[in-house]
Amino acid sequence: MTIKVEVFSSPGCGKCGHARDVLHRLADELGGDRIHWREVNILEELDYAVALGVLSTPAIAIDDELTFVSLPSAKRLRAELLRRLEESN
Repeated sequence: MTIKVEVFSSPGCGKCGHARDVLHRLADELGGDRIHWREVNILEELDYAVALGVLSTPAIAIDDELTFVSLPSAKRLRAELLRRLEESN
């Protein structure tokens, strides 16, 4: 079973790049084949971002649910990804 993770970003957002890097590293570490992630530019997919409730960037959605409204610590993101992976088994 896999989980879908989306990082919502906006052009020029420094923290967004950091969020993407942290997520990429964690996905590889925890099993890249079990975590499918993508970066969502809110300017290109504004309706989708609004539908999920994204009000600022970076924000992270897991399995189509807004999970973090701001950048979490790597430890907190890792714990949430592990929890979701365990639930999906």
